[in-house]
Amino acid sequence: MAIKKEIRNIYKEKRTKLLSNAINKMDDLMLIQFQQLPIEIPSIIMTYAPLEDLKEFNPQLITDYCFFKNPNQTLLYPVIGSNDELLSVVVNDNTTFEKNKYGIDEPTDGIDIFAEEIDLVIVPLLAFDKSGYRVGYGKGYYDKFLKECRSNVIKIGFSYFPPIPMIEDVNAFDVKLDYCVTPETFYEF
Repeated sequence: MAIKKEIRNIYKEKRTKLLSNAINKMDDLMLIQFQQLPIEIPSIIMTYAPLEDLKEFNPQLITDYCFFKNPNQTLLYPVIGSNDELLSVVVNDNTTFEKNKYGIDEPTDGIDIFAEEIDLVIVPLLAFDKSGYRVGYGKGYYDKFLKECRSNVIKIGFSYFPPIPMIEDVNAFDVKLDYCVTPETFYEF
């Protein structure tokens, strides 16, 4: 057991030690695990642009597969709004991106979609526990955003590492994942 701050530091360090060829192999394995999930590929999917310098999982393989299975899908990316809230913006092949204040690529323009309209959210994380709670980067953007989504939105995380037993300082603001995919298996919560 550990608290989020400790877990955050440990898993940032663990990820920085991953080699590119190992990451590529694990990404392929996670795509295979994702394909085993007991879900239909939905129409409206929110993804994210990874923090490459922190070796964050890049969900591009997943969204490409989803598009292959459902070519009518709408893909969304998060944007931090003027009130420091997370917005979901429709993207397409012509969308341009710029780095925000955290160094994360965001679409520069596009149509906002209400959180209640989203079918599936790919949620970034550093680590997760056996109960489905995650440790993100500590700003709480996703937990606030996920509370605005409808109750049956599918929340999926991807982790290069297996779950930790328990995050000690989970609180009422934390939102559980429905699934977390690792290279070896997937977890359903």
